[in-house]
Amino acid sequence: MVAVAPKGLSHNRFPLFTHVEDSRQMTKLESKLAALGLDEKEQRFYLATLQLGSAPVTAIAAKAGVTRTLGYDLLARLETRGLVTQVATSGVRHVVAEDPTVLISHWDRTRTVLDDLVPELKSMFNATELKPRIRFYEGSEGIWKALWETLECRSGTLLGILSMSELAEVPGKDAMAQYIAERVKRGIKLRVLRSPGRETEDIWPSSEEEQRELRYAPPSVDLGMTMYIHDDKVTYLSSKRENYGLVIESRELAALNRALFEGLWMTSRSSPTNKRRGSET
Repeated sequence: MVAVAPKGLSHNRFPLFTHVEDSRQMTKLESKLAALGLDEKEQRFYLATLQLGSAPVTAIAAKAGVTRTLGYDLLARLETRGLVTQVATSGVRHVVAEDPTVLISHWDRTRTVLDDLVPELKSMFNATELKPRIRFYEGSEGIWKALWETLECRSGTLLGILSMSELAEVPGKDAMAQYIAERVKRGIKLRVLRSPGRETEDIWPSSEEEQRELRYAPPSVDLGMTMYIHDDKVTYLSSKRENYGLVIESRELAALNRALFEGLWMTSRSSPTNKRRGSET
């Protein structure tokens, strides 16, 4: 019996599929494999290998919708990654997929190497120049990228000035919830100043559980832009209107902004501390 590809689907790409739902599932898998660094053709060849179990290169290439010549090239690439291997079956060389848990083992090895390598590279990076490093990120994605970079904080404490009405728009409350959860997971504390006039609703108070200490600036001080200070970096997040993120790596600028923050902190009033998340909303 010959399977027929669903209407609207390629007859060359994964021709054994008979349902649209199968194609959707495959698209999700391909998207995740792309995040691991496999290009489109590598994804298709690898998934075809998993489906067939054990087959010659020509059969896998046909199922993946690539040429026989390209199939051999893809096989070599995936062998290098440890995802597939070749075995002899009745005198014919077949390709079989390794246990997918090899992906986790590969990541563990990579993470171990990176844990040792990155600090060394950072020391070289920091020693190359004395002048400040400036990175400008445009748009909502740029604001999110600049915000997420603050989680690289090495000191364990972030100093923040948060403009709540602007953050509610970009990156938005859902994105901020994700950011807060990751900050707490990494054990990074936040000391934060806010302006009462910029509050949108009663959220993100002082919280032992979420490692956040909040103070409100005097009414005469309007904190209309979000800023984070950590290590030798100062990160600025604009409103949706101007729509940018700016990261400046400068020891002198960070020291100046830290001093200004501490001065304002001394004149600001504390907010009550909530020990349980359920009482924070």
